[in-house]
Order: sequence, then C-alpha cells, then structure tokens
Amino acid sequence: MKNYSLLVASMLALLCLSGCKLVKTGSGNGEASADPIAEHVETTFDAKLVPALTEKAVDIVVLRDAIRGGLDKAGESYGVRVGGAGGGWNFPVKGKATVVAENRASKAAAAELDFDGDGKADAALQLGPVVKGTALRDTTNLYDFSTFRDQIEYAKLGRALNDKAVSVVPAPEGGLKGKQVNFVGAVVIRSANEIPLITPVAVEVGP
Repeated sequence: MKNYSLLVASMLALLCLSGCKLVKTGSGNGEASADPIAEHVETTFDAKLVPALTEKAVDIVVLRDAIRGGLDKAGESYGVRVGGAGGGWNFPVKGKATVVAENRASKAAAAELDFDGDGKADAALQLGPVVKGTALRDTTNLYDFSTFRDQIEYAKLGRALNDKAVSVVPAPEGGLKGKQVNFVGAVVIRSANEIPLITPVAVEVGP
C-alpha cells in the first residue's frame, strides 16, 4: 500500500510538471518584472550617451573632408572601429543641414540632408521606426560586450538604443522637408563613397 501511494504521488507530480510553463517573475503587484535592457537604456541614454556623443562629435562636413583623404586615416582621428580591420568605422557626429527630402512611407524612414546648399543629399538622418546599424551602441565605450550575457542580449541593446533615439526625433506639422535641422548622433561608415546614414540622439528643427 505504501508503494502504491508513492507511485500515485509520483504520477501526480509528473502530470503537474507537464502542464506547467515558466513565466517571468512578477514584482508582487501583478506586473511583470521590467526588462533589464530597457532599464539600462533609460538610465544611460540621456545621462551618459547623449553627453558622450555631444562631447566627441565631429562636424559632419569636417568628417566628410577627412574621409576624402582616406577613411582609415579619418577613422583613426575621429572614430572607433568594431570588428577588426574588416569592420566599419563608427563616428560621433553633429551638424546643421537643410532637409531636401523626407521618406515617411518606408518603415526605415529617413530625411535627406544637404550641408553645402547645392540641393543634393550629402547624408541621411534615420527617422525609424526601423533603424539600421548599431552605431549608437558601438561609438562609445559605454556598452562593453563583456558585461552582457551573450550576443543576443547585446544585439537587443542595440535595437533598444535605436528605438529610444528615433522616439525623440521631432515630427513637425507639414514634415521636415525644407526645414533646417541641428543634430547630434552617430554613424558607421564602411566605404569612403557611401552616403552617411546617421542615427540621431538629439535633433532641433528650425524654420
């Protein structure tokens, strides 16, 4: 009888386990625990990342002229390379430009920027919601890969920083086309001939 009782108890335990699934531990008030990556972005974006990029940002026109003299040389002066010799150069940048075109139809929306007044795009400012690259994560030393659990968490950080960045881009009535913008951000450049695709952390819109 004792053995039968133990057998029944064991079967019940197995049935319970087979019907269970792991869930995120709550905070005790019925809400799920906060995402640690999102929390990290919230505590560092304005307090650390924006000041760090602002302090080191090179004017985009100065950077463009430097790149004409050699991308690697410009990178050594103003940028950070991630991924060894095959990786792109990440630059903190700032500038003032006129928006000559704006594409809001695409999920990877962007505003085309003219710096020299010739009416042609010299760079593009990412507007989101889809943001390409991880320049915000990689341009400073604030986010060290070794402090994250794995590559998946590190990639998640890059996306969270991008999402935060485009959430602060103004969307004035009538759009950005024809307006002046002042910006601070970051860009990754892999070829001297490519048009820079800037991820902004601060944008001011003028008339």
